[in-house]
Amino acid sequence: MKDLNERGLENQVKGTAKEVKGQVRGDVGDATDNTSEHIKGRAEQLEGKIQKNFGKGERKLDPDNV
Repeated sequence: MKDLNERGLENQVKGTAKEVKGQVRGDVGDATDNTSEHIKGRAEQLEGKIQKNFGKGERKLDPDNV
C-alpha cells in the first residue's frame, strides 16, 4: 500500500498532465472555433488543477514528511 507521500506525488503528476492536456484541448477548440472542445478542454484543465492540489495536500498530511 502506498503512503500519503507517494499517492500525493502520483496525484500531483497526473493532475499536472491532465491540466496541460486540458489547456491544449481548450486552445485547439479556440483555434478551430469549436466551442464544445473549448469547454471540454477547460473542464479537463480544472479537473487536473484540482487533482494536483489534492496531491499537494496529501503530501503535506504525510506524517513521515515532517
